[in-house]
Amino acid sequence: MGIAKEEDPKERKNHQDDVEVMEMKVAKFSRGKAANLANLRDKKLKGQLTGKEKLIGLSAKAAAQAEKWFLPIEGGYLEPDEDLEKTYRYQQPDVVQNVDLLSSRKPFDMILPVLGPYTLEYTSNGRYMIVGGRKGHIAMMDMLNMDLIKEFQVRETVRDVAFLHNEQLFAVAQKKYPYIYNRHGTEIHCLKEHGKSLKLQFLDKQFLLASINSFGQLHYQDMSTGEMIANYRTGLGRTDVMRVNPYNAVIGLGHAGGKVTMWKPTSVKPLVTMLCHNGPVTAVAFDKGGHLMATAGVDRKIKIWDLRKYEVVHSYAARAQSLDFSQKGLLAGSNGSLVEIYRDCGGQDYKIYMKHRMVKGYQVGKVLFRPYEDICGIGHSMGLSSILVPGSGEANFDTFVENPVETAKQRREREVHALLNKLPPETIMLNPNAIGSLRRPKKKEKKTKKEIEEEIEDVVEAAKNTRVKKKTKGRSKPSKRATKKEEVVLRAKRPLLDQYKEIEGQPDKKQRVGEKTELPKALQRFAKKTQS
Repeated sequence: MGIAKEEDPKERKNHQDDVEVMEMKVAKFSRGKAANLANLRDKKLKGQLTGKEKLIGLSAKAAAQAEKWFLPIEGGYLEPDEDLEKTYRYQQPDVVQNVDLLSSRKPFDMILPVLGPYTLEYTSNGRYMIVGGRKGHIAMMDMLNMDLIKEFQVRETVRDVAFLHNEQLFAVAQKKYPYIYNRHGTEIHCLKEHGKSLKLQFLDKQFLLASINSFGQLHYQDMSTGEMIANYRTGLGRTDVMRVNPYNAVIGLGHAGGKVTMWKPTSVKPLVTMLCHNGPVTAVAFDKGGHLMATAGVDRKIKIWDLRKYEVVHSYAARAQSLDFSQKGLLAGSNGSLVEIYRDCGGQDYKIYMKHRMVKGYQVGKVLFRPYEDICGIGHSMGLSSILVPGSGEANFDTFVENPVETAKQRREREVHALLNKLPPETIMLNPNAIGSLRRPKKKEKKTKKEIEEEIEDVVEAAKNTRVKKKTKGRSKPSKRATKKEEVVLRAKRPLLDQYKEIEGQPDKKQRVGEKTELPKALQRFAKKTQS
């Protein structure tokens, strides 16, 4: 006989909590209340409905279990305790005091007053950050361990920085040309064909580096082969507002006339031209799903656009020098020394979620959310800052897509897979779901003479092979059967013959002069007059 052990009260409480959580998840995936089958008299129907109810319950439990396994971490937001309480009144010290130890170490303020203002960029997995100072300071950091990987001075004006397919290579838009460097700070390439670039964007699925220069020229260059794919003049003047739509890899440009244009490398003209503001566009941002676009202009308005209908969903009276959407749909905007975070309250109605005011005199140049972390990076005139924004990052990552803790071997394998799965520039389009579907034939598309002749031959062969039924005596003579076969062949050929004659320019019947046809003035007196 074994000795019965007393159950630990903490374990019992944890077990009860797990059971309650599972019950809540099962209720989340259930399809409403079960049907009341007690009063049902039909036994067969009652048994069928009972089996279906049992299957619905099992599917809800399986979905709850799968969510527990595959989505172990739940994202959270700042939630007010009362209706009158506002989340934007909470300052960063209040947020840092109420988070875990690891999260409390992530916000920082790096004061670099000499070489600013600064711009920044994260890798797609959110682990590495590269910063560029206007006066030539370049630095690369490992944000997971908070280590400085490389820091160097290019002794030239730096306008923008962008990572390529991973942290091994990055592009810097300098005074005259963009340059490619590796993680050790060694110069790899000088891209002279791009000219004096103002903004850089990298399309990771197509391995294309896009840049817009001071003359309003948009360049696309393949980073795997070095080939220049496209070079287009926008025709709308100088601009430094450029963002890539993560859904379809279409480049969005904001112009001084208040227009936003969308481009792809295989089109000389823009795919879409939208008049968004009454003055110059200062910032453009695209949602992760690709259906929402946020724009800001000098007219002191921030507008949310639905790109499925190209209509304004909401417009807010606010200014913004930089905009960015997070993975969970939060929108960050910078205005002077103030950073505002907006949250969707349903129906694309964005309300202020958080506010962060920098030290007086700091001018925020760029705001950017860090992927897979509740962090928003800020590049300003006096250095760099990082603030906590609860609920901004994706809580659960898929290692087949992005892995923030990948090893060197995994990085090499992912690089090889990315090159093998590289998409051609022709796949960039407004609706990427059209790839793989069949093109519908045009209604006015006429068949060629050769195609009609082949169809006539096929129809004649099929008509000749049709068997004629044997009928009563005297009605199935060989002559009558041959006549019937000829009639079948003519009946099958007739519609195709009409098409053939139209192509030949010999219509079967002359076109009648109807009432709607207008005759020349000299012939109008000979036209028949209609009786009124």
